[in-house]
Amino acid sequence: MYNPKDHLREMIEAHAPSGYEAPIADILRETWADLVDEFDSDKLGSLIGIKRATRPTDTPRKIMLAAHMDEIGLMVRQVEDGFIYLHRISGIDSRVMMAQTVMVHGKKQLPGVVATVPPHMLSAADRKKYPEIHDLIVDVGLPADEVAELVRIGDLVTVDVPMIDLKGRKVAGKAMDDRACIAVITTCLNELQRMNHSWDVYAAATVQEEVGLRGATTAANYIQPDAAVALDVGFADQPGVNLRGGKMGGGPLLGIGANFHPKMVEKLKEVAKYYDIKWQTDIMPSRSGTDAWAIQVSQGGVPTALLSVPLRNMHSPIETLDLKDIERTGRLLAHFISVLDDEFIDYLSLLSKEDKSEDDTSDKN
Repeated sequence: MYNPKDHLREMIEAHAPSGYEAPIADILRETWADLVDEFDSDKLGSLIGIKRATRPTDTPRKIMLAAHMDEIGLMVRQVEDGFIYLHRISGIDSRVMMAQTVMVHGKKQLPGVVATVPPHMLSAADRKKYPEIHDLIVDVGLPADEVAELVRIGDLVTVDVPMIDLKGRKVAGKAMDDRACIAVITTCLNELQRMNHSWDVYAAATVQEEVGLRGATTAANYIQPDAAVALDVGFADQPGVNLRGGKMGGGPLLGIGANFHPKMVEKLKEVAKYYDIKWQTDIMPSRSGTDAWAIQVSQGGVPTALLSVPLRNMHSPIETLDLKDIERTGRLLAHFISVLDDEFIDYLSLLSKEDKSEDDTSDKN
């Protein structure tokens, strides 16, 4: 029986930074095997699970769901005297890396710790500073010659922490961004087993989002969807965060702004209201910085929406969320898909009535 918490734990405790997402794809091929009709992938490595429509329709249509598999990570830039020095692959925050446990992916897996200089040895000025990434050092506890043999420049280094159970249904760990939303898609696919739907569902676990939305770009051009919903994490309530409007446990954040098709947003609101699913507004006047940004401008343009799971402590080893928000977002997504029909494409048109009339006239001529 599907358990979103167990599914999430398996994914976030795996190691798969940008460009090296295969371990998550392997998990999803097994998890989604009974939920989709077939698998596909683009040449960049995004995994696509295809669930065919269960209700007859005049014109086959495609809805793309996109959440990224990659996590922020590090790479070995130098090995010296048994210590490992690092490059940042993507959005690592050096403030939270001191004294962290990590995994060095050398010729074999090597658990390590990010070394920290004792405060006794720091000047008064240095005690007030955070180290830069190039100052961080990993210690795997082996003699220098063994480290030199097992670790090469370019090997990966990832944070290595277990998922933590907090009170209520809240959990914390690394890589919730964006494997929490992979779990949303899995929840949606499970819900769809009990529903009929007229559109083919293309569930895309995308790669390399953290280094430039690359997987969403290639996957959207490969799938060529008629509409899309991107899934990502959003900022949740915590001290020191300038909220755009999210509370953990308050339901999915619905993106509002130029990156999102207004009719897609309108329909998601209608579905949420009808099925009494809690949701929150996430105002994004400009770019969203999510897969929605890339999908929207693929092909000749794709009507796109964004649903986000509220998250505390983003881009840290203790990203925190409420499992209820994963379940609510997955349910909303499934019900939204179930109402898509032949007329939805016309509903999405942004042309005025006058423009539509002119188009109809020109078609007849």
